[in-house]
Formats: sequence, structure tokens, C-alpha cells
Amino acid sequence: MSTPLIKAAELTVSIGGHRVCKDLDWQVGAGETWAILGRNGAGKSTLLSTIAGLRPPDQGTLTVGGLSLSGVVRGGNARALARVRGYLAQQQSDPFASTVMETALVGRHPHLGRWEWESAEDRRIVESALAETDLSSFAEREVQTLSGGERQRVAIAQLLTQQPEVLLLDEPLTHLDLSHQVAAMDLFSSRAEAGAAIVAVLHDPGFAARYCRQALLLFGDGEWLAGPTADVINAEQLTRLYGHPLREVRDDGQRWFFPR
Repeated sequence: MSTPLIKAAELTVSIGGHRVCKDLDWQVGAGETWAILGRNGAGKSTLLSTIAGLRPPDQGTLTVGGLSLSGVVRGGNARALARVRGYLAQQQSDPFASTVMETALVGRHPHLGRWEWESAEDRRIVESALAETDLSSFAEREVQTLSGGERQRVAIAQLLTQQPEVLLLDEPLTHLDLSHQVAAMDLFSSRAEAGAAIVAVLHDPGFAARYCRQALLLFGDGEWLAGPTADVINAEQLTRLYGHPLREVRDDGQRWFFPR
């Protein structure tokens, strides 16, 4: 078996006195697609930012792409981490004016030397990512003029431009209309087929069941459940997870979940 791209051992994470998970033993391999599900405030984003190396866990060990996150933080080698993992945050901030092309090019920075400028190949990679996110005609638009959904697609294009082995997605479908939600999930699935590991915080269990082969449920009190989507995402577990009765509906081989 190949070395997992994410490995958590006895990982405990909390924030503001709230226990997100306790003794999480979890592995994510190349080509795997994981959904993280839970109620508002359960700690999904907190766990994802911990996996990204943006905050320390309470205890336990965590490696991403073979890098020990404690070693990366202490050694200050954020560039090495950025080459193996990409992180899509919930919200994007644009304090300064820049074009869509310039914003997406930021994704190439981990691959450049300290004083190195972007090459023609870097621009080709960005142009490909913009095409994949339906933004080719937006390359010279100022990001501050974009709608929320358009700005979210720029963030996805920037992540694709980074070309990480691990994609950590915090509510990647925020602001997107239905067609672009499907297109985005298809994009991430294609990256998984090429060998990347995908971990996405999602709100719709139907999308999670459709696009993710594995799921991690956070129950909000430190309890967690991880496993194949077919075993973990069902009406019984989701009812317990969300605190509201749900029923499962099957259509054309897909499973969808609705409140009773």
C-alpha cells in the first residue's frame, strides 16, 4: 500500500472550548475523495484548517504529503507544504485591485524561486485553469468587479493552478449556481482520477454521496465516524448527525436525502 497523503493519528482538535474531534485516526490516499459533513458549529472548517497546517491540534500527529505539520511549522518550510497541499477557504479577500489572471497566477508562487518571475508555462497553466472554470473571457477583469459566484470560480482556478497533491476544500460550492456546482465537483473528481486526494466540507449530503467515495462525519461533541460513503452516509446516521429526521430517495442510481 502506498504512503497516505494525509495521516492523522490520535488527533484531537478543539476551538473555544468546543471539542471538534477526539483521537481521530484517519488516512487519505491518492485518488480518494472525502466529504466532511456536520451541523453548523461542529468544527468542520476548524478541522480542515488544522489539516492544512494553519492551526495546531491539541494533541496527536498529522502528516500531509509525507510532511509532518509540526516539523513544517517549526522549520518554517511553508513553501514545501504549499507544493503538496492546496487550501480553498470559505471567504476570499481582495484588498487590492488585480485582474483575474494575476489573481490566479498567485497559485504558481510555491513553484517559483524567491526572485523568479512567472514563465510562459506558468501562464499556460493559468489559462488552462481559467478555461476549466469557465473564466477564459474574464482574464483581464478586475476581481473586485466580480459577482460572488465568479469570484469563487477564480479561487478554484487559483487552486488548480497551484497543482497540489492534496486539495482541501472548505465549502467549495459557496455562491455557485447549480450548473457551476456540478461543474466544480466534476473538476475535483477529475483531479482525483489523476491521483490527487480531495477533502471537501460539504453541506448537501446528496452531493457528498454522488461525488465522494468516503465521508467523515463530525457530531459536534468530539465524536466522529469515517468510512465508505455507502456505509456512512445513510438516513439513520444523517438523522443523528443533523438532529432532524431525513429520508433517502434513490433516482437513476443516485441517492438523495430530504428532511421529513
